[in-house]
Amino acid sequence: AYNIHVNGVLHCRVRYSQLLGLHEQLRKEYGANVVPAFPPKKIFTLTPAEVEQRREQLEKYMQAVRQDPTLGGSETFNSFLRKAQQETQQIPTEEVVLEVLLSNGQKVKVTILTSDQTEDVLEAVASKLDLPDDLVGYFSLFLVRETKDGAFSFVRKLQEFELPYVSVTSLHNPEFRIILRKSYWDSSYDDDVMEHRVGLNLLYAQTVSDIEHGWILVNKEQHRQLKSLQEKVSKKEFIRLAQTLKYYGYLKFDPCVTDFPEKGCHVVVSAGNNELNFQVRLPNEQIKEGSFKVTRMRCWRVTSSVPMSNGPSGSSPGKSEVKLELAFEYLMSKDRLQWVTITSPQAIMLSICLQSMVDELMVKKSGGSIRKMFRRRVNGALRRSDSQQAVKSPPLLDSPDASREPVAKLSSKLTSVSLRGISHSSSANDVGANDFHGNYAFEGIGDEDL
Repeated sequence: AYNIHVNGVLHCRVRYSQLLGLHEQLRKEYGANVVPAFPPKKIFTLTPAEVEQRREQLEKYMQAVRQDPTLGGSETFNSFLRKAQQETQQIPTEEVVLEVLLSNGQKVKVTILTSDQTEDVLEAVASKLDLPDDLVGYFSLFLVRETKDGAFSFVRKLQEFELPYVSVTSLHNPEFRIILRKSYWDSSYDDDVMEHRVGLNLLYAQTVSDIEHGWILVNKEQHRQLKSLQEKVSKKEFIRLAQTLKYYGYLKFDPCVTDFPEKGCHVVVSAGNNELNFQVRLPNEQIKEGSFKVTRMRCWRVTSSVPMSNGPSGSSPGKSEVKLELAFEYLMSKDRLQWVTITSPQAIMLSICLQSMVDELMVKKSGGSIRKMFRRRVNGALRRSDSQQAVKSPPLLDSPDASREPVAKLSSKLTSVSLRGISHSSSANDVGANDFHGNYAFEGIGDEDL
């Protein structure tokens, strides 16, 4: 059997024959010209080298399917992974009570089936809270790890190919919880959410929590104004004031390491406002801050590696830690692209944030509405709205695979940039061009924009 990992955690085990069955079903539904080639059957027993070769081919196949907007979003593909997850973790289908947290620490208990997918659980939580249907899509469920000070470290956004109950219980650790948070980046969408009492309360609770955890920067005078609005229970005015503050609507990540501006710098990364914000501690202990706009990232990739020896770098002795890295190629000036690498256990969550910012930008650019980005139920079955088809999904496995389409659609402004062959990247681990996320929101810039 082959192990499929999500974010370094075992999602399911599948056999070659099961994957072949999935492949045949996808071909039947979508046609042979849409579905990538599948590693061929062999008559004789495989040698160890052939087993490894097949594993690599299957990994590339799964990534290619996941990266295809039609196949990756298909019910066939996602239900295959959900079923495999349930079978691997050996959790029977039964009714259970799942606890979902809100930002203010409040617990929402929902009765669900162990086999309920992410969308079903989200709808159960919304229904329990009385959140109207047309606002459900503005929120998502996130897997978080509770830290000692009561704050949360984000592991990932729960996806449509998993069963939330199985995902959280199979970790066998009470520190892992599921939390409900808003899942859009542009704060102008707050207006839609605030139209309804429950939406307003959820947004207010999240804003208060982000301020308390120091995610949103507040000076003494602003703190005094916020406190007075809180005492008056002026929730809308409280949010309006918070929207003007630094890092409003950002997700803050745990301290990690970057190679920018030089190797081994400690950094705190926040994602929001279509950028990754870096607060870097330089070797001379000086703190510098700067932002990387998502529209100037030509492409990015997530890579994972397992250290060969369990040296002092491993956080727990005797257990090999998966090292995750997010690297993006950034347009620093009119004709200079540079790789920037972040080494963090939250690399996949960072990649998902980048992808969802790009998705939101593209929907806006095409004149679409964010409401259309979300799936709607038709006769009790989940259907994707058409606008979703153009939106690419985040990677399923440890490194994305874009081999089936050009890496990036470059804007015409970019003619002055000499784009190096991506496979000759100056990044730590050289990976071929097929391991990349192309960024469709990438924009060229002139020197006057710098």
